[in-house]
Amino acid sequence: MGPTACGKTAAAVQLAQQFPFEIISVDSALVYRGLDIGSGKPDAATQTIAPHRLIDIRDPAEPYSASDFRRDALGEMRDIVARGRIPLLVGGTMLYFKVLRDSLADLPSATPEVRQRLLAQAASDGWPAMHRRLQEVDPVAAQRIHPNDPQRLQRALEVYEVSGRTLTELHAAGPMLQSRQRDDLPCELIFLGMQPVDRGRLHDLIAHRFRTMLDTGLVDEVVALRGRGDLHQDLPSIRSVGYRQVWEYLDGRCDYPTMVERGIAATRQLAKRQLTWLRGWEEMQEFPCQLD
Repeated sequence: MGPTACGKTAAAVQLAQQFPFEIISVDSALVYRGLDIGSGKPDAATQTIAPHRLIDIRDPAEPYSASDFRRDALGEMRDIVARGRIPLLVGGTMLYFKVLRDSLADLPSATPEVRQRLLAQAASDGWPAMHRRLQEVDPVAAQRIHPNDPQRLQRALEVYEVSGRTLTELHAAGPMLQSRQRDDLPCELIFLGMQPVDRGRLHDLIAHRFRTMLDTGLVDEVVALRGRGDLHQDLPSIRSVGYRQVWEYLDGRCDYPTMVERGIAATRQLAKRQLTWLRGWEEMQEFPCQLD
């Protein structure tokens, strides 16, 4: 576990060459096909040396949830353990790690009709209006979810429309189910957290990394995604850090230098959230890392 740009992939590849590990990606952007440059996806040479599971498993037009990850990760872990090897889960999507460890309440799946209706309402009225609607039906969840967090707002309203029960009610009923689901883990989980010693150096690396992504074709990658015609900015794939900012630039909502600064700022904010998760993580072994 660790913040973006701290060297998790390089460390994992080295470990996989020395020990009987097989890598499982824990990253909400790497699951999507076609999101290669901006997600920092390991290249073909790296994956030849150390194959990564749960990469390129979903089309970017199809949302991928934390519960999807838990199901898929458990399947990969069981397969690795059955062959006498050790799963090495590597990434920075902290919610995925939490869901793997703690499981989820049994939440209903949304129908395509409900999802499209909510997205249409959000496009017409705006996400702040959708947040006010959530306040009326589930004030506890509304207090927890920011008005500018469309993915979580959409999910909370979907659950209510499909089941007639709020997220708060369903989570309150979840502990017994979660206890049963934790029994599904095929092995003990040991959490290792990479902690950058120099936060300023991490910020410099993030800026350099984003500019390198742009130099190696990130804008062209997003142009190709837009050219499909079936993708839009409300999808989780396109809301990924970096892709969202380039998409806005291609929409004409900002100029190139502004896009670069917004992309760097958003990535630094992501790293800050990841480090906050790590500080509150129980039973984690910390590994201070010097950033090259």
